[in-house]
Amino acid sequence: MDIGKKIKELRVLKGLTQEELADRSELSKGFVSQLENNLTSPSIATLIDILQCLGTNIHEFFEPEAAEQIVFKDEDYFEKTDAELKNKIEWIIPNAQKNIMEPIRLTLEAGGETYPDNPHEGEEFGYVLSGRITIHLGNKEFSASKGESFYFTPDKKHYISADKKSEIIWVSSPPSF
Repeated sequence: MDIGKKIKELRVLKGLTQEELADRSELSKGFVSQLENNLTSPSIATLIDILQCLGTNIHEFFEPEAAEQIVFKDEDYFEKTDAELKNKIEWIIPNAQKNIMEPIRLTLEAGGETYPDNPHEGEEFGYVLSGRITIHLGNKEFSASKGESFYFTPDKKHYISADKKSEIIWVSSPPSF
């Protein structure tokens, strides 16, 4: 582990200059500079003081970083087919319910629709990949075709329907699928 590099990353993340970190941890700016450039090593007590000033502790500092999945492929998707509503939902980001937003790929067969959703806080965005859909928002209807997008605040009862097979990417925040 590159201790100096990690201390610098934390310092920059906290928006501190070397001088500000030095003042807060009662060290010299030169020592902080040498530390970040791996020209010196801190004592355990000094490291604990620096980490406290950076809002962390020694356990978190040395904890190995978990590998975060950034790219998701078809085999990562979770799929649910609803024969009654003639639709298929693919969660294109697995476990997205824990995130701020939840993107899905929705395929509507001819005559297919989504469950009507009651008003709730948040935002909904979609992009039509193929076909033509109707967005039902309260007592109004809006059409969107391939290459078009939609966005609304879900403050009214809402759902999406299609007369012919259509596919969209739909992002809901907070997750509601």
